Amino acid sequence: MNSWWNLGEWSGYDGTRLAVYRITCPFCMEEGNFSTEFHAEKKQPNGSKVLNFDTLKCGNCSSYVQVFWSAGDRLHSYHVQPWPLKYERAPEQYPEAIGRFWLQAKRNLEDRNWDAAAVMARSALQLALRSHDAKGANLKQEIDYLASKGILPPIMQEWSHNVRELGNDSAHPNLEQPPTVPKDATDIVGFLDFLLDYLYTLPKKITEYRGRKDA
Repeated sequence: MNSWWNLGEWSGYDGTRLAVYRITCPFCMEEGNFSTEFHAEKKQPNGSKVLNFDTLKCGNCSSYVQVFWSAGDRLHSYHVQPWPLKYERAPEQYPEAIGRFWLQAKRNLEDRNWDAAAVMARSALQLALRSHDAKGANLKQEIDYLASKGILPPIMQEWSHNVRELGNDSAHPNLEQPPTVPKDATDIVGFLDFLLDYLYTLPKKITEYRGRKDA
């Protein structure tokens, strides 16, 4: 997106009305419980696109959020401020089990539970790789296998060899195993984010784009 006038044109949520039910209050974490206190619009000069500026009031804690949103022909997208400092859901394009582990990895990272964050990230990675028919005795070998098949780009394969936690086996811990350090937990969750973007988010956006082109 190279212009705010393109918001909601290339990716977003179904429908052309703001999906308030998806918005989470950043203060009390209540979902979708808002009333509109203020609404303003700006119309595109010499065009039909409209940018919307809404102030919403939480029905649970009476806090306010600002929502900037716009719609295209079939989709809309939005940005909220302030946003929740905790993750409330996984992206909808992730398979359910992968999204569940991803969400736990993110939350454990925020709570500084380094061992748990790494274990959840490895679990999500293992599922994502195996869902693409990866083969190997550990995560690194599975990544190498998908790279050899052209499913993952060389830069992902190269990066994987620098993430120490990819070499640990979460299924077989031992008493001598050292604790996960913050950097290693952050590295593996970061690698997970990019891998899932490549395997699931990018294909979703491409499919949406092709659908609009064919419509």
